[in-house]
Amino acid sequence: MAATQTVLHSPHDRNSPSVLTPKSGVVTLFGYGVRVFVERGHLVLEDGIGDERRLARFARVYHGLKRLVVGSSDGMVSLAALGWLADQDAAFVMLERNGAVLATTGPVRPSDARLRRAQSLAGRSGIALEIARELILQKLGKQEDVARNTLNDSEAAQKIASARTALKNASTLENIRYLEAQGGLAYWSSWRSVPIVFPRTDMRRVPTHWQNFGARISPLTHSPRLAVNPANAILNYLYAVLEAETRLAVATLGLDPGLGFLHVDSRTRDSLACDLMEPVRPLVDAYVLDWLRRDVLRREWFFEQRDGNCRLMGTFAARLAETAPAWSHAVAPLAEWVAHSLWKTQSKPAHRRPPATRLTQQHRRQVKGGISAPIKTSQRPPTVCRICGIEIGVGRSYCPSCNRTVAREGMIEAAKLGRVKGHGPEARGRQAEKQRHHAVAVKSWNPSEKPHWLTEKVYREEVQPRLSGATVRSISAALGVSEPYAAEIRAGRYLPHPRHWVALSKLAGIDSV
Repeated sequence: MAATQTVLHSPHDRNSPSVLTPKSGVVTLFGYGVRVFVERGHLVLEDGIGDERRLARFARVYHGLKRLVVGSSDGMVSLAALGWLADQDAAFVMLERNGAVLATTGPVRPSDARLRRAQSLAGRSGIALEIARELILQKLGKQEDVARNTLNDSEAAQKIASARTALKNASTLENIRYLEAQGGLAYWSSWRSVPIVFPRTDMRRVPTHWQNFGARISPLTHSPRLAVNPANAILNYLYAVLEAETRLAVATLGLDPGLGFLHVDSRTRDSLACDLMEPVRPLVDAYVLDWLRRDVLRREWFFEQRDGNCRLMGTFAARLAETAPAWSHAVAPLAEWVAHSLWKTQSKPAHRRPPATRLTQQHRRQVKGGISAPIKTSQRPPTVCRICGIEIGVGRSYCPSCNRTVAREGMIEAAKLGRVKGHGPEARGRQAEKQRHHAVAVKSWNPSEKPHWLTEKVYREEVQPRLSGATVRSISAALGVSEPYAAEIRAGRYLPHPRHWVALSKLAGIDSV
C-alpha cells in the first residue's frame, strides 16, 4: 500500500513495452525486474515498474551506447552482457539514488606497473603535494567564480580568494585540506538562501525545508550524505555520476583509483577518484544552480523516507544520469595531467614515450595538427510549467493552458496598478492641468471658425466613418489629445468638441460637402 504513494502507475500493455534509446550515449535502467543479458549476439535490456516496461535490443554496431547506468537493486546482469559492453568500449555503472557508487566497470586495458609505482611513491617524490595543490587551486577558483558571478556574494567570494592565495604557499597536505575546508565553509554559506521553486499545484505537498537549499550538511549523518531536501539530493546524485566517470577515467589510464594524494587512504572509497573530482565539483554546482534559478522542480520527482531522507524517483535519476558525458569530458584532461605528472618523476630511457592520452586524444590531434576538443555541455534539465508542473519546451515558463490564466491574472493586476497610479496625486495634478488647458481652448474658440457646412450630422455621417483610414497616432497629434482618447474618437464612441471637426475632416479627406 505504501508503494502506491510514491510509485507512479499507468495503464500499459506488458506485451508492447516502450523502447529504450540512448540519450547522449547513456541508458539508465530503474524499477524492478531489471534484466541485462545477451541473446543471439544482441545486448537486451529490460526495466520498468509494474506493467509499465521498457525494452531495448542493441546490435554490435550502430548502437550508440557508451554508458549503461543501473539505478535498481532488483534484477540480473549476465557475465556475457558485461563482456559485450567491454568489447564495445561501453562502461557499466551501478548507482544508488542516495548518491553512492556501487560498481563501475569499463574496457580492460594493460596497466603500466611503473606508473602505479610512481603513484604509490608520490608522497616521497613530492609530486603528491604539487598535484593536491593544483587540484584545490582549480576548485577554489571555480567556487569563487560561482559565488561572485552567480550567487552575487562578494563577501564569500573574497574569503575563498583569500584561501586560494594562501594555498599557493601551503607546504603540507594538512594545510591544503585546512584551506580547502575554509573556502568550502564560505562557499556553501552563500547557498543557504537559494530558493527552490515548485509548481503552484505542488506547494501544498512540499515541506518547508524543501523550499530553500539550506545547509549542505545533513542532520541525519552530519555530512553531505543522506540529503533531506531535493537540491542536496540532486547534488549528491550528480556527484555520484561524476565519481563513476572519474573512476573509469583513472582505470583507463592504468592508475590505481584507491591511491590518492589529498584524500587519505580508506577502504570505503577510491581516494584518487575523489581527488580528481574536486576541480569538477563546482561545474556540477553551477549546472544545478543555473537550473534552480531558471526552472522549477516537480514534487513527484522526489520521495521522502521515514527518517526524512530525500530520494530521487527512478525516472528523474535517469534524466540526471544523461549528464555523464559532460563530466567525463571535464575530468579527462585532469586525469591525463596527473598521469603525466607521475610519469615525469620516474627515471626512464630516452626512447620511452609518455602515457597515451586515451581520454582526450591530445597526442593524436597534435600529430594531425588539430586542437583540443572543447568540453561538451551537459544535458539541459527538464523544464516544467510553474503552475501545473507538466513538462514544456525550452524557453517557456508555462504550458499553453496555464499561460492564459497567468496572462489574465497579469492583466488584472496591471489594471489594478493602473487604477491606483491613475488616482494618485501626480496623476490628478496632470489631469487638472489638462482640463484647464482644454477649458481655455474651448473658451477661446470662436464657432464662426467652423465652416457652415460642417454640422454634427455631416461629421457623424461623412467624417467619422472615414477616420478608420487614419492612424490613432495621427489623430492624437492633430488634436493634441491622448492616444486612448484618439482611439475612442476614431471608433465613434466619443463625439469630439466642434473645434476639432475641421482637423478631423482634413484627416478624412473632406474639404466640403
